[in-house]
Amino acid sequence: MSHNLQFYIDGAWVDPVVPNTLDVIDPSNEDAFAQISLGSKADVDKAVAAAKRAFASFGFRGW
Repeated sequence: MSHNLQFYIDGAWVDPVVPNTLDVIDPSNEDAFAQISLGSKADVDKAVAAAKRAFASFGFRGW
């Protein structure tokens, strides 16, 4: 299963909050061979919140 149009956030593949795709171009023939999702501020905010939660459990605790 391909997840080209999703992001891996908080242990799961999720759809973008605001769908926005970009064609991936093969420079040798200029054909689009795939699409990927571009993240929005809302997607970044979700990822940062998930990282902060994970860091609280697994992150650096000092020397």
